[in-house]
Amino acid sequence: MTYDLVIGDRGYSSWSLRGWLLFAAFGLKANLTVTRFYEPGFAETLARFHPARTVPALRLPEGIVIADSLAIAEELATRHPEAGIWPFAPKARAIARAVAAEMHASFTALRGHCPMNLRTAYQTCEPPQAVLDDVARIETLWAWARAETGGDGPWLCGAYSAADAFFAPVAARIAGYNLPVSDAAAAYVAAHLAHPAFRRWRAMGLVDGPDQPTYFRDWPTRLWPGPVPRPATVCNSPSINAACPYSGKPVTHFLRLEGQVLGFCNAFCRDKTAADPEAWPQAMALLQA
Repeated sequence: MTYDLVIGDRGYSSWSLRGWLLFAAFGLKANLTVTRFYEPGFAETLARFHPARTVPALRLPEGIVIADSLAIAEELATRHPEAGIWPFAPKARAIARAVAAEMHASFTALRGHCPMNLRTAYQTCEPPQAVLDDVARIETLWAWARAETGGDGPWLCGAYSAADAFFAPVAARIAGYNLPVSDAAAAYVAAHLAHPAFRRWRAMGLVDGPDQPTYFRDWPTRLWPGPVPRPATVCNSPSINAACPYSGKPVTHFLRLEGQVLGFCNAFCRDKTAADPEAWPQAMALLQA
């Protein structure tokens, strides 16, 4: 069973993040096509995923294209019930669907004032009242979901589900724009920033092309509030490994991490690892070996 998923810029495309998490966070595989906003190739790429006009878009094994994140979630859940995309318990599943659907359709003030930008973080974004009202409603939903499902972990409805995948870009906005939230909401945001799949996505988003000027905001910046990456630097060979830990191909690009030189098959494999080494178990396993 082969899926083909097209996404936009990892650093900025919140809907692409949701679509990608529906695979990466639940152990599902897809052939990935990456396209960049505001460039001629964007339209040409989507033309190959007719009738999609936005990202993410998913081509199913039989050739049908679905171009909506919530529809992708439902279709994958139907085809892979064992993956746990939605909670197994009926009450928790209903609540997860309810909060994901409201997220899917709401919070336009937050989206407009605070577009997702995983490449920077701000000390303040001078949020207008409409944004604060959106954040308050989001906190209400998060608290309600957790209270009704009784989960004792970090996620909304028990185990990580599509509801959490849908709120991952919201958590990134709250963190990146330093929006005021309660301690409970801040803990939920921190869980997203530390989630392995989210860390891999952000690491790739830091290095998969130049900044998009349209997302720039003239506010004072601060360090990204998520886990601090281990320091790594680009260097020359020889490396402790002959094959790329991701592709198995011969190594041609190198970085130094904790006194060891690791090799990779191309610059992107190297740079995404340098951006956040601990996000990549395959690379960390080389050090342990």
